[in-house]
Amino acid sequence: MGRLFQLQLNCLRAMGHTPHMDKGGDGALRLKHIISLLFVVSAQYPLISYILHNRDDMEEITACLSVVLTNMLTVVKITTFLVYKQDFWEMIQHFREMHQQSSQRSRLTDGSGLVSEANKLAALLARAYCLSCSFTGLYFMLGPIVKIAASSWLGTTYVRELPMPMKFPFNDVDTPGYEFGFLYTVLVTIVVVAYASAVDGLFISFAINLRAHFQTLQRDIENSDFSLPEKETQAELQTIVDYHVKLLSLSRHLRTIYIPIVFGQFFITSLQVGVIIYQLVTHMDSVMDLLVYLSFFGSIMLQLFMYCYGGEIIKVESLRVDVAVRLTNWDVARPKLRRSLAFIILRSQREVLIKAGFYDASLANFVAICRTALSLITLIKSME
Repeated sequence: MGRLFQLQLNCLRAMGHTPHMDKGGDGALRLKHIISLLFVVSAQYPLISYILHNRDDMEEITACLSVVLTNMLTVVKITTFLVYKQDFWEMIQHFREMHQQSSQRSRLTDGSGLVSEANKLAALLARAYCLSCSFTGLYFMLGPIVKIAASSWLGTTYVRELPMPMKFPFNDVDTPGYEFGFLYTVLVTIVVVAYASAVDGLFISFAINLRAHFQTLQRDIENSDFSLPEKETQAELQTIVDYHVKLLSLSRHLRTIYIPIVFGQFFITSLQVGVIIYQLVTHMDSVMDLLVYLSFFGSIMLQLFMYCYGGEIIKVESLRVDVAVRLTNWDVARPKLRRSLAFIILRSQREVLIKAGFYDASLANFVAICRTALSLITLIKSME
């Protein structure tokens, strides 16, 4: 259990967050987190300055816009985490306690296995996502270094470029301005990757854990025998109802704290898709640029997929509770118990949705955005 959400907690610790400190109300710590947020927000100035400096060059503008939008999305994620940080820690604690309880219930060995396997999958996906974000950032950072080394080796002149399309209010081409700009970009990238890995990784881990617990609930229901004496059956049904209520409460809580992030993820990703597709189509002749934009495109689509996949599995498993009840020998239960089972069925027919505004986190919407991307490629190619 100690490894539950371990990667996400490590990322949060790197940013100065711990459960004890965040719940303790230390003003200095809150100031440090606000400084981290303002540090990321400050990156908008050189990015927007770059757009204004190259306002007549559409390729440079679109190249910078994709980074601007990514930075905006990270600001939304950091702000949401700072506002709901106690809720995040409570969710983590709830799932840890449920995992422990599930492991201790000898009668539910199969259910315990579901939760354990779910945590392994969640850890694997969180690690893969963190590596994807890290490698994308590293690729941007290494690009200028490789070009400088190559030009030095070949004896050619190379005008130094920053890892990200930024324009500072000082000479950022020569020493020491270039080194300062490079270090600033590296630090912003580290903060962005750490918070994205933590917040996005927690969402997919919460969603996968909820799926496992919904599946455990379904197995509990299917293994129930309603032909047993009423007192015993009533106690078993009460346990099932309490479990179901708790899972629904956790699902609603998850939806509440992630509303700003889900809305921002869909809205900003939709804009990013258009910008990056334009870059991909207009840089088909440059292998280096193509690799950069493909990597970037894959990274933002992976972010969106994690939210869509998480929302989809919660929706599907919450609906399957209804099927589990129908597969039991409910027909032999006493009238009072049948009414209780009917309430479970009615509630289970209302799907649990992770949504924000008019955006639903579902695979159907993810596929729709992918189709839009393909349509944009066709449109841009036809306009050339």
